[in-house]
Amino acid sequence: MTGGFAPGGIGLVRGGRFFVSVRMIATTPAYCQIRYDLIVFARIVVALAAMSAAFSQQPAPKVPAKIVRTFPHDTQAFTQGLEFSGGALWESTGMVGRSGIRKVQLETGKVLQELRLSPPYFGEGITIVAGKLFQLTWQHQTGLVYEVPSLKFVKQFSYPGEGWGLTNDGKNIYMSDGTAQIRVIDPATQREIRRINVRDGGRPVANLNELEWVRGEIYANIWMTDTIARIRPLDGTVIGYIDCAHLPRDREFADVLNGIAYDPVGRRLIVTGKQWARIYEIAIPNP
Repeated sequence: MTGGFAPGGIGLVRGGRFFVSVRMIATTPAYCQIRYDLIVFARIVVALAAMSAAFSQQPAPKVPAKIVRTFPHDTQAFTQGLEFSGGALWESTGMVGRSGIRKVQLETGKVLQELRLSPPYFGEGITIVAGKLFQLTWQHQTGLVYEVPSLKFVKQFSYPGEGWGLTNDGKNIYMSDGTAQIRVIDPATQREIRRINVRDGGRPVANLNELEWVRGEIYANIWMTDTIARIRPLDGTVIGYIDCAHLPRDREFADVLNGIAYDPVGRRLIVTGKQWARIYEIAIPNP
């Protein structure tokens, strides 16, 4: 015999050395124990992965908004967006024939400066970056750019679909369109860079409206609800919600919650709604 496996499991390789066959090794107690341990380990890994997937499908937690201070708000303002810039509060308003941009004194509600938007445009969200104010229109696929603080018209730009909310992180602009996606826009060219798919537990979160950049997160009003979603910009994951259902408003005249602004200097967060009589400073949730 010059090589191969013998019927009993012992083989003789070339050179005259004996070895234990694979068939024999596979039936030894040590091998069986190793194989059993590997099977158990694999089952544990699968179970942990399933538990992790199930956990990730749980909805993000919701906390009630805690009122810190209250300020007056013009009940004629159909609020589409709020933003702090240069120590001032800027507000965009909607409705055809009533749309515009205004600079507002937060403590008194006094309008310090205003620019009207001519029909047929329905004004939507605003954001201010690099000395320019960007404004969306609802269904005309037209954005407008102004100088700040003069509000001198600079240019207009186009985008597909509807325009809803805007915010920025100092580098890029983030835009909502009423879907579960947030567009990332280059402010220099107004061109779309990419899109963020917003999800909670694997489910799309649609009707994203007014946006605000708050300490590394994107806050988004969810249209027709009293809820603000806290979104992780990196992957679109909703990490929590702020429930504003208990904020007082005259529901006979006031419309939905809409309007978020963060003051990075004063470290304060304010919210309001369309034609609400008040603006509320609310506590910022923990990261």
